[in-house]
Amino acid sequence: MMYIFSRLTCIFIIFFSSVNIARAEVIATFYSHEFGQNFPHAFVILQGKVDSTGEIVDQDYGFTAKNLTPAILWKSVKGKVESQSEKYIAKSDARFSVRLNDAQYAIFMEKIAEWRDRGGNSYNLNKSNCIHFVADLITLSGLHINPESKFYKKPKSFLLEVMSLNEGLALIEPPILIEENGETPKATPIEGAVNAAS
Repeated sequence: MMYIFSRLTCIFIIFFSSVNIARAEVIATFYSHEFGQNFPHAFVILQGKVDSTGEIVDQDYGFTAKNLTPAILWKSVKGKVESQSEKYIAKSDARFSVRLNDAQYAIFMEKIAEWRDRGGNSYNLNKSNCIHFVADLITLSGLHINPESKFYKKPKSFLLEVMSLNEGLALIEPPILIEENGETPKATPIEGAVNAAS
């Protein structure tokens, strides 16, 4: 009986230790959205917990034109980093995920802030669109992309191409974060990001 109790205790400790390890990471999931009137058509969702600080992460980021006018078809226009509504995300397709350690997450956030802070006419349909934005982040995660890809205007095809270049990519279930009081913690979005739902 004592042996069984000790064994169950060990299993219990191992299980909850693994749960804590799983919580202390950030999962980046890359999405595509089929063409329509709403932008962006490629974006990333970051979810999890930063190990060193305990920061809760649950936010999405995409890069798009500040004003969606016909002008985007022939010239550069002002760009913005924005977050999407839950409805928009639900109608988008999650393609693959990557695990980020603390250092990678910090670099991700620096790159997102860099795109957010670009001055002037930073959005260009051919050279600096939502796919170029996620391509930067994909590269930072250590994955391979095709710099000469013919899919920089086709988000689904671009992300599928990335999957073909990196064996074993799949979706990763983000960790379920529960505070000590049993509540789900709320994340703080990046300063200056626009919420498309508002």
